[in-house]
Amino acid sequence: MNKRFSVGKIIMIAFFGILAVLVFAWIVMSLWNAILPNVLHVSQISFLQALGILVLSKILFGGFRGRGGWGGGPRSARWKQKMEEKMSKMSPEERAKLTQHLRDYCGPWKAQATEEKPADSHEAT
Repeated sequence: MNKRFSVGKIIMIAFFGILAVLVFAWIVMSLWNAILPNVLHVSQISFLQALGILVLSKILFGGFRGRGGWGGGPRSARWKQKMEEKMSKMSPEERAKLTQHLRDYCGPWKAQATEEKPADSHEAT
């Protein structure tokens, strides 16, 4: 009885997983055909082409590691833990120097997003 429930559960998960992929491919096809031919003057695509675009995007951007997207999984947790250990061993001057280096490396848009701005400083443009 327990084995049958397990097999049934696996079949149900596989069915809904395939259904989700097919629905997502249909959404991609619909959006592509509704927007891109008018905007970029490309031809419309079929359902199988939309499914191929999804597979290609998974290969190019997602990989096959099974981590569940950006920032997930044990690898990023280990990296985060190592960085926290390194940061805790640094002096405040070293931390400030590293922070400034990262802000310089990432560009001004990143520095603006991480800086705290005083509430009373309103500039007129």
